[in-house]
Amino acid sequence: MIYNFNLGIGWASSGVEYAQIYRARMFRNIGVDAKFVFTDMFPSENMEHMTKNIGFLDSEVIWLYTFFTDFKTAPVTYTLSDLEKTFTDLNYTKTREGKICRYVFGGSNNFYTAYMVNDHDDFVHRVELVSNGFLIRKDYFTYGRVYSEYYAPLDNAAHLYHRRFFNENGSVAYEEIIDDDRVMYKFKDKILCSKEEFVGYMVSQLHLTKDDVVLIDRSTDIGQSILMNCKPARVGTVVHADHFSEKDTNNDYILWNNFYEYEFNMHKHIDFYICSTQAQSDLMVQQFEKYYGVTPCVYTIPVGSLPELKYPSSTRKPYSLITASRLASEKHVDWICKAVIQARAEVPEVSLDIYGVGGEREKLETIIRDNNASDYIHLMGQHDLSEVYQNYEAYIAGSTSEGFGLTLMEAVGGGLPIIGFDVRYGNPTFIRDGENGYLISLPEEDKDKIEALRKGIVDLFKQDLEKCHSVSYEVAKDFLTCNVQEKWREAVC
Repeated sequence: MIYNFNLGIGWASSGVEYAQIYRARMFRNIGVDAKFVFTDMFPSENMEHMTKNIGFLDSEVIWLYTFFTDFKTAPVTYTLSDLEKTFTDLNYTKTREGKICRYVFGGSNNFYTAYMVNDHDDFVHRVELVSNGFLIRKDYFTYGRVYSEYYAPLDNAAHLYHRRFFNENGSVAYEEIIDDDRVMYKFKDKILCSKEEFVGYMVSQLHLTKDDVVLIDRSTDIGQSILMNCKPARVGTVVHADHFSEKDTNNDYILWNNFYEYEFNMHKHIDFYICSTQAQSDLMVQQFEKYYGVTPCVYTIPVGSLPELKYPSSTRKPYSLITASRLASEKHVDWICKAVIQARAEVPEVSLDIYGVGGEREKLETIIRDNNASDYIHLMGQHDLSEVYQNYEAYIAGSTSEGFGLTLMEAVGGGLPIIGFDVRYGNPTFIRDGENGYLISLPEEDKDKIEALRKGIVDLFKQDLEKCHSVSYEVAKDFLTCNVQEKWREAVC
């Protein structure tokens, strides 16, 4: 069994979660059993809805907090009718507006607020219980009550002090006692005094053998707990981003990325590392030899793969650009928008479709509106892009750091040339400068970065794009699933 450890997941997942779902598909293809462990709390959503949304099977997912119960990972099927059957006071009025249903009990100053999965079904994710004006409890459901939170008024606010986690028959599996940032976990035969201990206990109860593999995708606050309890299994760390700070590194000292520093320092206890590009693997080996005096085992395995190359069913939209990412500041989609706006002076037909969601959307909307660009720059939202890339002429990226770049891989899989900065590690992996796009030197000033992207756009549309498309398809062949899954087989089997 391969156990993959992560912290959280959301509706707008990061590259780490997308890398995991690609990996899950690889493991299914080569017949390897795998579980994906998530260790965060999810008070606002049922985690299963998000893991299923990205493509995990329920049987592949382990949530830390239900591991010690007999509840299985499942969608919410608990209904308002199920809830109403638990009421002892039948003197109530019921009102519903959208996803919120409220029960007010006559004469008692008590009410329940049920939060539904959506605004048209009766499936209940959680219920808040208020008594005499104070929140006293929240119950969380999937196909039964999974856990409850208990609150007390403190400083004019509801203060969480206790959680109980239940088995399917309603018995208590264990409890969590909470005092602000301090937690304690109480089992029938054991007390654990921190979340770190809790994670470690969970790992120990996997009863790992030498035939098992542990892969750590995120290690913040859980890395030590895993390493202390995972042997005799083989353990590997997956590097998802640039692993060091170049400007803070000299001949005598290297500043590792803090997300990986612990696992790098614990290299004696790590059996192997996985990087997604050969350039990063080679650099890591050189740096370990220089600063640690050891040669680590590093596998180069792309974090994603292409089931097949995608060809357009009709003519690509002329002068069309696509970019796809979280709408986050580090992706610099604002630079791309400004570059396209400026490029229109020389390429008046150019257009840009932006796929993704995130906190920068309002900023981008302002740029589009202020420049009267809504006719040719479009915010498309979140979509499955598997049948989309090949309809465009080219891809453009504004990120100044990309550990791999799943969307870059998918873009070349659709034959797209790419415009991007010459930064480690993703862009140089997919761009053959001048043949299927441009690797642009990264200027210091933002205005110069925008100008560099603008020039890249103008120059690209002067190229023979059919030749560019052919080169991108050639680059993409190395990332076909049939090739990548063999790399995984070598690493974990």
